[in-house]
Parts: sequence; structure tokens; C-alpha cells
Amino acid sequence: MTRKGLTAPRKLVLDIINDSHDHPTAADIIDRLKADGRSVAYATVYNSLRFLTDEGLIRELKLQGDASRYDARTEDHHHIVCTSCGRVDEVMTETPAEWLKRIEVETGYDITEEQFLFKGVCAECKTSRPNK
Repeated sequence: MTRKGLTAPRKLVLDIINDSHDHPTAADIIDRLKADGRSVAYATVYNSLRFLTDEGLIRELKLQGDASRYDARTEDHHHIVCTSCGRVDEVMTETPAEWLKRIEVETGYDITEEQFLFKGVCAECKTSRPNK
């Protein structure tokens, strides 16, 4: 991608995603732009997200619920979502090659990309929940 395609609004959106560790939604990005005193139209934010995703500068995550989340880390990795608070974290553990091979044999597919979503309760929610 040429830097020519990275307009000022797209750069603002990219900077917010790069500076975020919580995999923000489009609404989160709009709120952060407003909090920074930036006035960017909703359509511009959504179009910027599509452009940045298409160019491979960010990843769109469809984890749970209706809203996509966005990730600045574009290398292969997985995610885990807290079922209590909704927090999203990265899982950098590599998928076992023998597992992928077994899936290919079972399905007849050649796997070109993988994306797993794990769910559980994060450490913070575990410690804040009363013992049962």
C-alpha cells in the first residue's frame, strides 16, 4: 500500500487502533476521536476501517455480538473473550501442526488461515467474583 492512500482521517483511525489494547469497535473509535476533540463523520470512520482492513494494516475481528472489533496485530494469532466482562485478549500460542493436518484430512480442505475464539473468565473477574 502506498502512503498516498493513507489520508488524514484514515491515519487518525489507524493511530487509535495502534494505541489500543482492547480491540476497539467502530463506536469505541468514534468515542475516542471525539474525546481527542476530533470531528470525523461516522461514514468516514467506517470507510476508513474497511480501507485499513482491505490493505492489511489492521484485522477485523468478528468475535461475539454484532459489533466487529479491530486489531492492529496482523500476524496470525487467536483471541480469548471474557464471558463476564467482555474483555478481549490475544492468544499467541501456535496451533499444533498435527491438529491442522488432521482437520485437513477430515475435511479435505487446504487450510490457508486460522482463527480460533476461546471463551472464559478473565483473571480480574475471577478475583472479583464472590466464592460460591
